[in-house]
Amino acid sequence: MSDPVAIRRALLSVSDKTGLIDFARALDARGVQILSTGGSAKALRDAGLSVTDVADVTGFPEMMDGRVKTLHPAVHGGLLALRDNADHVAAMEEHGIGAIDLLVVNLYPFEETVAKGAAYDDCIENIDIGGPAMIRAAAKNHGFVTVVVDVQDYDAVLAELDANGGTTLPFRQRMAQTAYARTAAYDAAVSTWMADAIGEATPRRRAFAGTLAQGLRYGENPHQQAAFYVTGDARPGVATAQQHQGKELSYNNINDTDAAFELVSEFDPAEGPACAIIKHANPCGVAQGATALEAYKRAFDCDRTSAFGGIIALNQPLDGATAEEIVKIFTEVVIAPDADADARRIFAAKKNLRLLTTGGLPDPRAGGLTFRQVSGGMLIQGRDNGHVARADLRIVSDRQPSEQELADLMFAWTVAKHVKSNAIVYAKDLATVGIGAGQMSRVDSTRIGRRKSEDMAQVLGLSEPLTNGAAVASDAFFPFADGIEALAEAGARAVIQPGGSMRDDEVIAAANRLGLAMVLTGQRHFRH
Repeated sequence: MSDPVAIRRALLSVSDKTGLIDFARALDARGVQILSTGGSAKALRDAGLSVTDVADVTGFPEMMDGRVKTLHPAVHGGLLALRDNADHVAAMEEHGIGAIDLLVVNLYPFEETVAKGAAYDDCIENIDIGGPAMIRAAAKNHGFVTVVVDVQDYDAVLAELDANGGTTLPFRQRMAQTAYARTAAYDAAVSTWMADAIGEATPRRRAFAGTLAQGLRYGENPHQQAAFYVTGDARPGVATAQQHQGKELSYNNINDTDAAFELVSEFDPAEGPACAIIKHANPCGVAQGATALEAYKRAFDCDRTSAFGGIIALNQPLDGATAEEIVKIFTEVVIAPDADADARRIFAAKKNLRLLTTGGLPDPRAGGLTFRQVSGGMLIQGRDNGHVARADLRIVSDRQPSEQELADLMFAWTVAKHVKSNAIVYAKDLATVGIGAGQMSRVDSTRIGRRKSEDMAQVLGLSEPLTNGAAVASDAFFPFADGIEALAEAGARAVIQPGGSMRDDEVIAAANRLGLAMVLTGQRHFRH
């Protein structure tokens, strides 16, 4: 193997023609012979470039609506032949196979076709066959062949040629790794779509892939390496947001911002502004209000201490008045569908504050998959898009909840879905007033939520904690009556929970004895 390897002959066959003409002109200026197919060949020829059709190389025309054009020894032999193997060279000479030194291919737009909601047959037609076959052949033979699958690598190829007169092995290795990742991602997209299309919820094999969005300084801790990859899913959120200012997001920023925006999206903007403040992936304050400013202030007043250095999410565009209030404390990230000019001006003075806008909200009821790695495997599940309407509630207590209590119960239930188990959420007037999260005992979560409310009562100068008269949501059933007793001690007046405990009768009896209204959802929201 000689290194660097000169590029004398290139095959260009792309669906995305961004930058193609300029790249081909640069290759032509460097004396590279260009082979091409179909629409790519026409685009190059129309631009005045000299192009050899692959059909002239193979001796076969493109056929079967373009399904068969590059699957031929004249192409794959040119990509796969080992230039330092005498038998390979002899076979090339015997069969008139010319070496292909550079392959530039990007694939049929399958992912984009699926995203548009195309019919099954249209999606099938956009599964590329020849492209992946050529890419894999060129990548395998990276000792001699350079393969390019991303438009953004065109300039890197030209720079490599100018610097070295050809491509070096380390460069070709990097291009080959990228190429294999691209075909893997493509196959993952096809297999995932097909599983959904045929209703296969648990296919025997699953594949996942992503594209690097940014390298991260470190992961959860400084000794952990990390990076952020995106899947191409168009769901509005941290992966699709525009960052207007501030330093790069960290691993923890991204994780917490996602949690905040997914939570606040549960509240329909048509029903008014909502704000969620997140710390370490748990909400420390959530509220609705007549304005975004009111929603933020009420969320902040749930736990001002934990809100310091947190993530703030809004379900409506950020305005100047709300921004003015937010900058009074240190905040890591603010994410919202949009932000007006006043808000951006105010935030501009805070260089470390990141502002993200998404252009919309994710649909909390949409399907999708979530996955988590465990040693030796992956846990896959559908996104928790469970929803309970008022009509689904079953009142099991002697005392009926009031209309305001029902509203607060539904609000608390919505928030509890996004609190780590065991989760207890106290709410009053559509605002959280105490949250207990992530405890091994549900009673402990109950007591923590109460204690936070007591602490905030002192800060706010209140005569009593806001848990007095509050509605409470529990993400899962109460296994014993002690949890209900702890809620009553905190002053709660109504509770919403899934039910389903072996001791439901005891729990309901405790609610009746203590004068609490209790409603059951029949649905739980564990979050680990």
